[in-house]
Amino acid sequence: MGVFVDFDGTLARIVDDPSDATPVAGAVEALAALAQHVGRVAVISGRPASYLASRLRDSGATVLIGLYGLERWDRTTNRVVTQLPLGASEAADRQERRDWGTAVEEAALRAQTAGIQGVVVERKGLTVTLHYRARPSEEAKVRSMALALAEQEGLAVHAGKMSVELTPPVGVDKGTAVAEMCEGLSAVLFAGDDTGDLPAFAELERRRSLGVATLSVAVSSEEAPADLLRAADVVLDDPAEVVEMLRMIARTFS
Repeated sequence: MGVFVDFDGTLARIVDDPSDATPVAGAVEALAALAQHVGRVAVISGRPASYLASRLRDSGATVLIGLYGLERWDRTTNRVVTQLPLGASEAADRQERRDWGTAVEEAALRAQTAGIQGVVVERKGLTVTLHYRARPSEEAKVRSMALALAEQEGLAVHAGKMSVELTPPVGVDKGTAVAEMCEGLSAVLFAGDDTGDLPAFAELERRRSLGVATLSVAVSSEEAPADLLRAADVVLDDPAEVVEMLRMIARTFS
C-alpha cells in the first residue's frame, strides 16, 4: 500500500506568510508510524524539497517530493535531487536547470519590482509563487501579471489558493509524481486540498481502472476548489483529521 499526502492545507494549516507553515500536532509522528507498516509513504508538495525536509526530517522513511515532482530529498546524503525530465544527457540536464532557473528568477524579479501592495513573491528555485492572500482585492492584477510573465519567460501558470505559480512547462505535476510512486503497489491513497492536487486524483482514477484499489481524500475549507471536492472519495475537515486518518491506518496494520 502507498499513502501519499500534500503539505500545505493537508498536513499544515494555511497561513498568511507561507514561511510560517508547520505541520499540525502529531503529523510527523503519524507519518513515521505509518512508514513502519505500509509499503510506501510520501509527502508530495509544491514546496521545495529542502523546505519539506526542514519540517519533516524526523518522519521516518517518508519520501519527501517537492516542487510537484521536480525535486526529491535524498535522506542518505541530506541533499536535494533535481528531477527535471528534459535533457538527453547529464550536461543537458544541468543546462536545462540553469535555463529554467534563470527564467523563473527573472519572473520573480519582475513580480517583486511590480510593486503590487500586499503580494508575497515566494522563490522556490525552479518555480515561483505569487501570493495575494494578504490583499485579495489584487487577485485580477496578480493573475494578469502572472500570465504576462509566463508569456515573456516561456513558463506555465498554475492557480492555487489565493496564489498563482509559475513553473517550467515540462509536463511534471503531482499526477506524474504519484504515477512514479505507485509502481508495484496494489492500493494507493492520496490526500490534498488544492487545484494542484487534481492531477494526483486523476492518476488514482487511472490506476483504479487498472485494478488498483485507490482512495482520493480532499481536505475541505472555504477556499477548497469545488472540482477537488467533487472528485474526492472522502472529504475531511482539516489537517488534524488527516493526521487522525494516518494514525488510524497505522493502527490497522500494527
